[in-house]
Amino acid sequence: MQLKGKTVWITGASSGIGRALVLDCARRGANVVLSARNNAQLKAVQTEARLNAGNSLVIPLDLTKYSQFGKSVAQALKKFGAVDYLFNNGGISQRSLAHETHMKVYEEIMAVNYLGNIALTLELLPHMRERKSGAITVISSVAGKLGTPLRTGYSASKFALSGFYEALRAENWRENIQVTMVYPGFVRTNVSINARTGSGKPQGKMDSALEKGISAEECARRTVDAVVAGKNEVYISGARERFGVYMNRFFPGLFTKIIRKAKVT
Repeated sequence: MQLKGKTVWITGASSGIGRALVLDCARRGANVVLSARNNAQLKAVQTEARLNAGNSLVIPLDLTKYSQFGKSVAQALKKFGAVDYLFNNGGISQRSLAHETHMKVYEEIMAVNYLGNIALTLELLPHMRERKSGAITVISSVAGKLGTPLRTGYSASKFALSGFYEALRAENWRENIQVTMVYPGFVRTNVSINARTGSGKPQGKMDSALEKGISAEECARRTVDAVVAGKNEVYISGARERFGVYMNRFFPGLFTKIIRKAKVT
């Protein structure tokens, strides 16, 4: 699978991994639909990627307002005729202990990370099934494979995505629809700055672990490479996070003791 001349739709495209995905896909010759809440930031990324009105489309999107996604899909299809690749990247994180977290925070995290994510997929799915072609990519997290302190809601939303999309993949293989799950570890973005605290306010500071993580550009490049290669899942992280994933898989009892004291911010 190649991107040149194909149409990709990227959510969370205004910053971080989403912005890097836009730049990478544009360099590979794709038409790009950019979505996030901030229209001005999307326009700036569109310009930075040297995209124009002919090969790109900005569609502001609030993932909590998924009842409106049908209109957005119709707009994209009217412009390009098809959407070949969907990169579900938009999301928010969390930095709070469960007993200090308001229920409204869990509701927001699930609305953005899970319900908004699958809602856009479900709006595009009939189009892909009819064409018997399409690739859906989900930017999850290593936290979607193992639970860590301060991320109960975030981990829950990412675990939920794995269950949904693994089942979706099994349902749609005859229609030639590819589903790729991406599990990044620590990536240098503003995700921790915008992460919700127990009250729902942004944390407002960078995690030290993220400062030492891989770049958003490397994460995007490896993500697109995995999609083009037709992979079902890929881990994009440093040795520390990969060690945690394999430790949890093969030595869960030992991992349980290690994660209690792990520095995860």
